[in-house]
Amino acid sequence: MEPLALVERLAAAHIGTTFNQYAASGLLRSRLAAHLERDAEIVIVGEAAGYRGARISGIAFTSERQISGRGPAEATATIVHRILAELGLEEAVLLWNVVPTHPGTETSNRCPSRGEVEAARPFLAEVVRGRETIAVGRLAAQVLDRPYLRHPSHGGAVLFAEGMRRAFATIPARRDTRAAFL
Repeated sequence: MEPLALVERLAAAHIGTTFNQYAASGLLRSRLAAHLERDAEIVIVGEAAGYRGARISGIAFTSERQISGRGPAEATATIVHRILAELGLEEAVLLWNVVPTHPGTETSNRCPSRGEVEAARPFLAEVVRGRETIAVGRLAAQVLDRPYLRHPSHGGAVLFAEGMRRAFATIPARRDTRAAFL
């Protein structure tokens, strides 16, 4: 995978009626390219970019506040990064979504359509190629044909954390921590 080329293709893509946050933002394209440069063997894959997460930050499971200290926090991002920090894995995994662009509005999310999932498959395939994947939520599990981890939203934080600890059971907890911005 050549991260910069993938990001440029993604920025030019039309994935159904999703909002392509990369199309007009050099900052988000740069952030995503840098994220994809990581030498990571594992990709944690969610459903789609959220309106308080990747739509603003450019990185799956990540809010702007986690990157810059400003902007909205996002509950799922806080939980995911807290567990990754606890396991010492924040820099060792890639974070991605089945649909990397945002289905919904500036203030809401919706499930991506089948057509949007299909249109996004080439990007997913390129990012996960040669890597282990962890599917977060049922859509990611279905698309990746993998068992799923409970998504941390809507009361799933404890089950998500337990699933992540099981997935990385051979890694002792590095520290008991909260997300850096809390």
